[in-house]
Amino acid sequence: MYNNSKVAKAIRLAMIVTASAAATISAPVFAAEADELEKVERISVTGSRIKRAELSTPSPTLTIDAAELVRFGNPDLGSMLAELPALGATSTIIGNNNSNGSAGLSSVDLRRLGTKRTLVLINGKRHVAGSPGSAQVDLSTIPAALIERVEVITGGASAIYGSDAVSGVVNVILKKDFDGLEFNLTGGNSTESVGNENYTFSVLGGTDIADGRGNITFFAGIEDTTEVMSAAVRQWDSWGTVINPDNEGEEDGVFDKFRRPNVGSEMINDFGVMNPFSGDRFTFDKSGNRQDACTRSLDNSFAFGELEASCGDRGFFGEQYENYIPGVQRTSVGSTINYEITENINFSGDFKYTRADIQQQFQPSFRFGSIDINVADNAFLSDDVRAELGGTGEASMAKFFGELGNRSAKNTRELFRFVGGIDGFFSLGDTDLDYELFYIYGETTNDRVGENDLIPGNLVAGIDSVIDPATGQAVCRSQLESAQGADYTDPATVDAGSCVAYNPFGFAQSSPEALDWVSADVTRQDVIKQEVIGGSLAGDTGAFFELPGGAVVIAAGFEYRTESSSTITDELTKSGATTNSATPDEFGEYDVTEMFVEVSLPLIAGQFLAEELTLDAAYRYSDYSHAGSVDAWKVGMVYAPIEDLRFRGTYGAAVRAPNISEAFSPQSPGFARVSDPCDADNILDDPDRVSNCAALGIPVGFQANDNVSINTFSGGNDELTPEESTSLTVGTVWTPSYLEGFTVTLDFYDIEIEDAIIEVASQDIADNCVDATGGPDAVYCGAVDRDPTTHDIDLVRSGFLNASAYNTSGIDLEMRYNFALDSLGAPGELHLSLFVNKLLELEQFEFKDRPDEIDVELGETGDPEWQARMSATYSLDDLSVTWQSRYIDRVVTYDVSPGGGSPEDLEQGYIPSVTTHDLSFNYIVSENVKVNAGLRNIFDKLPKGWTNNPMYDLVGRRAYAGVTVNF
Repeated sequence: MYNNSKVAKAIRLAMIVTASAAATISAPVFAAEADELEKVERISVTGSRIKRAELSTPSPTLTIDAAELVRFGNPDLGSMLAELPALGATSTIIGNNNSNGSAGLSSVDLRRLGTKRTLVLINGKRHVAGSPGSAQVDLSTIPAALIERVEVITGGASAIYGSDAVSGVVNVILKKDFDGLEFNLTGGNSTESVGNENYTFSVLGGTDIADGRGNITFFAGIEDTTEVMSAAVRQWDSWGTVINPDNEGEEDGVFDKFRRPNVGSEMINDFGVMNPFSGDRFTFDKSGNRQDACTRSLDNSFAFGELEASCGDRGFFGEQYENYIPGVQRTSVGSTINYEITENINFSGDFKYTRADIQQQFQPSFRFGSIDINVADNAFLSDDVRAELGGTGEASMAKFFGELGNRSAKNTRELFRFVGGIDGFFSLGDTDLDYELFYIYGETTNDRVGENDLIPGNLVAGIDSVIDPATGQAVCRSQLESAQGADYTDPATVDAGSCVAYNPFGFAQSSPEALDWVSADVTRQDVIKQEVIGGSLAGDTGAFFELPGGAVVIAAGFEYRTESSSTITDELTKSGATTNSATPDEFGEYDVTEMFVEVSLPLIAGQFLAEELTLDAAYRYSDYSHAGSVDAWKVGMVYAPIEDLRFRGTYGAAVRAPNISEAFSPQSPGFARVSDPCDADNILDDPDRVSNCAALGIPVGFQANDNVSINTFSGGNDELTPEESTSLTVGTVWTPSYLEGFTVTLDFYDIEIEDAIIEVASQDIADNCVDATGGPDAVYCGAVDRDPTTHDIDLVRSGFLNASAYNTSGIDLEMRYNFALDSLGAPGELHLSLFVNKLLELEQFEFKDRPDEIDVELGETGDPEWQARMSATYSLDDLSVTWQSRYIDRVVTYDVSPGGGSPEDLEQGYIPSVTTHDLSFNYIVSENVKVNAGLRNIFDKLPKGWTNNPMYDLVGRRAYAGVTVNF
């Protein structure tokens, strides 16, 4: 049956064009049939391997084109996408600013279910990971100048693309078949002296070959992002929380804590603090002269509080040392080729290489009260300080060793990727079948240098200095004792016997040789490899039979993929001689064989109240070497009672196999920050804590020292099974014929994940120990070691489990309206767009067997109930001007979970709603020159100073500009 509706034509067209990989392969030209239908728009839509008309897919798709990406004024794709309401900013270049291994990476987190549950594709195909042990793709390796558009779909897509597509798919579609030479230069910087300068320069060239039967393109580019330190963020002023001395307990009508600036510690600094834990503490100036210690007005904890405004560098404030944005210098080169071997065989290939040098800053090494000063003998102690300390015995000291330099993460990331294959069609009787065969190889290496780490044993030996009576010079006690033949145990752990006396009083008062002897750089190398072989075949039943709506379209294929990841650590780190964890080498690999099929059934078309009724289905079978076999499936429906209105929906089951880290990482030590659940400030957060903490011997009114890191021990689990999830999307598309250029889509999504793989956090283990009903939980309490004297937590053991469950749901509304203004008597065109997300539910059951212990995220920082993005573009001839706004709803900073926190926990325990506005323009100067410029956050709207979540713009107003020259 044949009819002339646009949808039916698109379905008919899908029978004769390629139904394999998304968005990159041009359809062959078929004579009469294709000519008849060439006016029908057909594209490969992310979320399906069957080409169809845009907006006719059952899965909702959000598209961001190259013109929109330019208006972000940022060269990093991950940071651009994180501004969209459907995506989180948890793993952008800013979100990763406290991670060594992920320094400089920028990834996407769709629906805030984690980057490992968002599948990223490049031209419809998988891409090698950027983070060891994971499938997390580094979007910063994709030059913005090469991007044609980005498509985002919501809901499980494992049946189409395989593992990791639990929350959805982000498909980056690159430019192809370029002819000419193009130069791009962009740059941007803060207008408020924050210093976040960035620039890019790229060259794109291409030419047709073999009389137009093929095309070759080449790309080269450089990118530079200047490091921004946290101290440069204007509204940050060491904000923290302090305890309200008038608080008398939970729900007493009095705020438990206040927010205050200048919250730090007077017990430690760069110059050294003597007797840090006692009332007679004092410190030094830069030259090592004694000074009074700072005083605090209100307490945060044992070690931190609100310090006097004049404290300055006599106190410790974390913003002095840390990055807000790391420094990144990146170089990229790449090339593509397409060549029509015969009428029905086309070869295509592309490769790219990128290198990024990343510098990320962390706090310097420190010793918090564990430095012992021999008062009688220390060679660098002044006489007045010696006398104040009593002249004999030992005194304790705390110090940040900023004089060694920050513990910076110097990463050199290199990525190589090659994709090659053939595609085309062949005839089987009267049926044309489209095929594709492809091969992918990708490799990421990262040389990590952790600079300026402390060697504690050498420090002990260096600080234990004495005056050599023979020379009158300061030497290490170990050297003097050794020279005198004394029976002395040298505490040095590296290069013992070469000790250099170390002066800890003041800043950089030691010799360069002493600084070198107590510190070292440590190295790790990550190598990640991916290989994929795949193929697909697609056709239709037009030669045999048709349904009332047209022929059935079928696509099927296979993929074989191998993934491996290794991390090799230097011998110094493995020895445990530094403050770094003595982590072993890591290695893991797996392979997976997959087969898939997708079918589109056009049940009805062109009938009264049934302009279209199409049913889609997909199934994938996957066999993992490390996790066994799993199935994923999906069904979808599109129903259009009239041509202007469509209803669409999908329902399916998705899977995610454990990644390499989750399955294979060895048991190794580490560090974590744990808020002690038995602390007096936390003990009432769960009704079982009081009795359970007492059963553990914790005294009433216990104040934990939990502002410092504790030791952890964790690793992978080779008994993990794949996660399983179900996802539902239901929506409508309205394209009224009487209002040309107007489109509205409204979609509901719901995703539920079972057997979710989590690394049980140290905090959760400590909480679960004392939150159990009927007494302390023996399993979790057995994983927590406490100091028998102070009762503080010393060690937590953890690992990966199929223990969790996630639920999220929400509504997406997208409106677009493009129209000419001549009907209003004005020149030009206006393009309006609005995207709104209403989050209905986001919750995690950290342990699915404890349904009463639910972590609700809706309305908390990072997960606002409402988000929106609006833009209006006015175009007149060669000029276009865009006004763009972004809205983030008010959120709270306390735990909204049942039994969690309350507004009384903290004065100003929220972040007000934030609306920012951008202005940009593009102008075609001539046939060969285009320019663009803009202001981001034009009114310099900043969130409150206690906000550090990466979803917010913390820089403020900034300007950018760019020029494109074509030949």
